[in-house]
This record gives sequence, C-alpha cells and structure tokens, in this order.
Amino acid sequence: MASKWEELERWMEGQRLPRGFEVMREPDWVEQYVRKMMTKALPEAAGAMVGGGLASFSETRSFIQVKIRLPEGCGLERLQLFVREDRLRLEGLPGGKTETIKLPKLVRPKWCQALHKGGTLLVKLKKRPLSKTVYEAVIREKPL
Repeated sequence: MASKWEELERWMEGQRLPRGFEVMREPDWVEQYVRKMMTKALPEAAGAMVGGGLASFSETRSFIQVKIRLPEGCGLERLQLFVREDRLRLEGLPGGKTETIKLPKLVRPKWCQALHKGGTLLVKLKKRPLSKTVYEAVIREKPL
C-alpha cells in the first residue's frame, strides 16, 4: 500500500506543478509554514500550538528562558526534563503524560539550567551560535 506522501506526490505530478515541490516532503517545513500562517491569521492561537499553552518564552542575546507551568499534583521526584537542540520533553507528568515543547531557536542541549519554583519550572538554555563560515557560490551564465 502506498504511503500518503506517495499518493500526494502522484497527485502533484498529475497537476503539472512546477519543479521544486520536493520541499513538501519535509514535515518540518510544512509545520513551519502552517505555524507562520496561523500566526498571521490568529496570533493568540499560534501561541497555543507551542506546548499547548504550557510554556512561555523570553530571549536575551545568548539565552532562551522557558517558563513552564506545571499541572497540579506534579511530583518533582518523577519529573524528567530532556533537552534537544530544537525542543524540550517533559516526562513524569500526572497521569503518565509526556509534553513536548518546541523551542523558538536552536540551543546547546548540554548547557541547561532548570529550577523548580512554586509550581513553575524555569529552564535557561544557551542559544546555539550561528556559523560565521561564508561560502562562495558559483554563478553560471545561461547562454542566450
């Protein structure tokens, strides 16, 4: 049985769409596109898409600070925080639930400070620096 992506690809080929639609196969690109469209249409709804309204973000030049409201009855002894360069994952929430929070910028996962304070988890993450390497692109001339 063909996957949904293969069905979509066959449909797109039948529509004679221009080349370059390979980007539609990338789920992250599709997610970012939908998020941008939601932000433009309904700014308050876009905030709910990230972590279900569980988290709020603030940024400085070098750091991202995430403030996570923990649900009632959340025991700190069971709570686990996992950090990836693009998201946080909280495990051990009441009812055995897991929550994933997408970060607005890429971070260094090894540099993380987490503090529990009055039902709120404060997480400070160091932003991943941009690569300053510059590459020269070859410019070709198309013959007339």
